Amino acid sequence: MTEPASPSARPAAGDQLSGNLRGAIDLSALQRSSPAGDGAPGAAGGQQSFAVDATEATFPELVQLSSEVPVVVSMFASWSPQSQSVTGTLERLVAAYVGRLLLARANIETFPQLAQAFGAQGVPAVVALVKGQPVPLFNGELSEADTRNYLEELLKVAAANGVNGTLGDAEAQPQEAPLPPLHQEALEAIDRGDLAAAATAYRQALAERPADAEAKAGLAQVQLMQRTDGLDATAVEAARSAAAEQPDDVEAQLLVADLDLLGGHVEDGLNRVVGFIAGHFGPEREVARLRLLELFEIVGISDPRVAKARQALARALF
Repeated sequence: MTEPASPSARPAAGDQLSGNLRGAIDLSALQRSSPAGDGAPGAAGGQQSFAVDATEATFPELVQLSSEVPVVVSMFASWSPQSQSVTGTLERLVAAYVGRLLLARANIETFPQLAQAFGAQGVPAVVALVKGQPVPLFNGELSEADTRNYLEELLKVAAANGVNGTLGDAEAQPQEAPLPPLHQEALEAIDRGDLAAAATAYRQALAERPADAEAKAGLAQVQLMQRTDGLDATAVEAARSAAAEQPDDVEAQLLVADLDLLGGHVEDGLNRVVGFIAGHFGPEREVARLRLLELFEIVGISDPRVAKARQALARALF
């Protein structure tokens, strides 16, 4: 399956969902009668669960429940590790909404009619049900942050269409979704001052999920901390003096850019690197460009200062 477009290239999720609520496909062919209590979500001895398996038997009740809360359907298959990873991410995220969303795990190998009804060409594929109508969300594997954004937009659109109920305890408050294990490992390493272990954990997370934007940003932040670790006021002053005296020394310029970011002077740091790229050619230019991309990750891709620096970078390169 083709990779999903980057978040900045996609239409706003709210706009996409609003449009998809109109003229949705008919799922009536899948709505078969299910025996009372036969695997129905939420019916197991009063236990509340916010993730269920979508089968031919449970699907009619999922359609009914979608008039109370949005039902997120994650389609997966045993031959697609990415689809299983997406489902696992959704399980963590949906649990944090404490009943404002319901996740339906749909194995398309045992329930192929569902994939056909939604027109899914492959997995991972994630759709939602709102008032019994299908709402396409995304295909492919997204970062946890982007996935959470889609869920937030889904809740807004559902509320606008009168679907804003809660399953289970109405007084329960949304919880922070637990971090993926390697992310948690990295944060714990940072807390105890072991930056090398933190970097290793983030690299392993990226090896397992190259699209993990949070791991990529985390690694960039840790590397910044490693480069500036142990610098006192005297060393900082010496670094700035060296950069002023040696404008063609790429490492001197990049160190000061790091210090600018640490000090909150984001635009100064980004502009310093862009300026170096504009005035230099050869291998040092590529070194500076790659570092600039890391700094973008640290500041945040959606930050307007990054957008401005990207435009300046494009002018410097072309």
